[in-house]
Formats: sequence, C-alpha cells, structure tokens
Amino acid sequence: MLLKSMDSEFLIAIQVVKVVFSYGLPLCKCFQKYDIDLKEAIQLAECNVSMLEDLRQNIEKEFKLMYKEAEKMADFLDINISIKRISKKQANRANIFSEDKTIQPETYYRITIAIPYIDSFINNLKERFLVHKHILKGFQCIFSGNIDFQEFEELVNFYLDTDVQTVIAELKIWHSKLNITNKHPTIAIDALRLCDSSIFPNLHQLLKILCTLPVSTSTPERTFSCLKRLKTYLRNTMNEVKINSYFSYLGLV
Repeated sequence: MLLKSMDSEFLIAIQVVKVVFSYGLPLCKCFQKYDIDLKEAIQLAECNVSMLEDLRQNIEKEFKLMYKEAEKMADFLDINISIKRISKKQANRANIFSEDKTIQPETYYRITIAIPYIDSFINNLKERFLVHKHILKGFQCIFSGNIDFQEFEELVNFYLDTDVQTVIAELKIWHSKLNITNKHPTIAIDALRLCDSSIFPNLHQLLKILCTLPVSTSTPERTFSCLKRLKTYLRNTMNEVKINSYFSYLGLV
C-alpha cells in the first residue's frame, strides 16, 4: 500500500523536505531549551533565513544533488521519475507548460516543488520571528554601546513607571562597567546575571522582561504531555490538588 502511494512527486518532496529541515534542526533544538530568550531565537532565525536564502539563490546547483538522491531512491524502489500529464487548461495542480514540450523532470520538479517549498519556509520564519525585531530595538541598547536614545525612551515609557533620565544614566554607567570589566553579554540571561538589581534596578527589570518574553510553546506542550501520562483513564477522577501534587513531586512545576 505504501509503495503504491509513492510516485515521482513524493520522492522529490522527501528530498526537499530533508534538506530544508536539516537547516531548521538547530533552530528546533534551540526552541526546546528552557532558558532561551527572544534575542537568541531571533539571531538564530536570522542565520537560518540567510542560509536558506543562499540555498534558494543556488537552487539549480542544490536541486541537482536532491534530484540525484531521489533517483537513487527511485531505482531502489523500481520507480521511474517522470512528469505528470501537462495540459494548458490544467488548474488543479502545478502545471508548467512548455511550447516545445521538452521540459525535463528535474526542471519541472525544481519549479513545482523545491522553489515554492523553500520560499514558503523562509516566509514562515520571517513572519514568526523576524517581524519581532522592532521589539528588540529598545532592548538592543542594553547590549550595544551605540545607544538610540529615542528608541530606549520609548521602551522605558512603555515598560517602566520611572524617570527616563534616571534609566539613561543607569544605562551609561552599565556600559562603562562592561567596558571596564571587559564583559559583553550577547543574550539576555547572561546580561541578567551580570546586572546587579541593587545598583541597576531599572535595567534589571527590563532584562527580566526580555528574558520572559515568550519564544515558543515547547514548555507548556511538555506539561500537557506529562498530564496525559499522569491523568490516565483509570485516574480520570483525580482532582486538581492531587495533580498539582504529582507535578510538584516530579519537579514539573
């Protein structure tokens, strides 16, 4: 049954997904961490987008390798890679019409499968992560010595109920301290560890906000997965207090 469902389009799609997901694997692993922050996630997403855009620009060369792997799989499964019927009036699937009708399978599947999927993957990464870069513009002043006072003032006015000049003074002293100690944190968790709440109370508060900005839903998803294992059919009448006790005992809360 599985072999009957395999065709040329399926084999090509497997190879394309394999390559694209290999680029997304580090980002996926990063999202499973408990201490990831928004800044680190966006930096890694930018790297992924950059690599995928390079892949997209060199798609002819890269797809040749994918196509060869698909051919090996097709030979093993005794499947002939071919193009589906092409018609000028076809509207329900990808339909690349060539006047001389000499389009090759490699070209056909590169245009109909590889390019659309890679473009979609890049756009999804940009919409999910890179559109949030404007949130980091004000926070970036804490990490970079090039301070944009207007953006930092907007950040302070949005999150803190205190005098802006006081926070700016803290920020300048903070950067001076980092230069003296030669410590330049790149992620929010490291900066929070270095920031003394008694000396820099406002910056410490901003860093705590940055650390708690949500990046992914992996942690609550783990909680629900554990809940399914605890509250089985036989324990269906277990009340909330006992469930919380189980979670506390297992160190899940």
